[in-house]
Amino acid sequence: MDYRIKPIGRTCSATGDQLVPGSVCRSVLVEKNGQLVRLDYAGDAPKGLPPGAIGWWRCSVPAAGDNKTGMLDTESLFDFFDQLADSPNPVQEKFLYVLGLLLVRKRRLKLDGTRSDGDVDYLMLSGSRGEGPWDVRDQVLNEDEIERLQKQLQAQLTGQ
Repeated sequence: MDYRIKPIGRTCSATGDQLVPGSVCRSVLVEKNGQLVRLDYAGDAPKGLPPGAIGWWRCSVPAAGDNKTGMLDTESLFDFFDQLADSPNPVQEKFLYVLGLLLVRKRRLKLDGTRSDGDVDYLMLSGSRGEGPWDVRDQVLNEDEIERLQKQLQAQLTGQ
């Protein structure tokens, strides 16, 4: 089961004061009306857990420019992979390949094997929830090319 938890907030859930970048705060996961909600508390906020608390952790408040809003969740990446796979475009085959590898690493896709068609190799992929199958052409990329394509993908998908 995937849980979508919001990133750290900018204000203390107890006092309403701004959380200071670089300071340590407590984040608490609570259940409210059947939803999981993240509450963030400044280091000097009252200790103890609120009612309905499921868990808690300590974290550092990021600086304003350090937010990771550009990161996409696994399901968004999977949806984009599925869209690319449905409308084959030779220009985007490298993106499809890199997304496939990333989703295998995140365990959203499974590598069922490989196959060859002449001198072209394909990855045989399926979704972890029974989707697919997809045959994705092996692009034979080195690590630098994969990293460059990942950055381009993130920029394309997040508008950054």
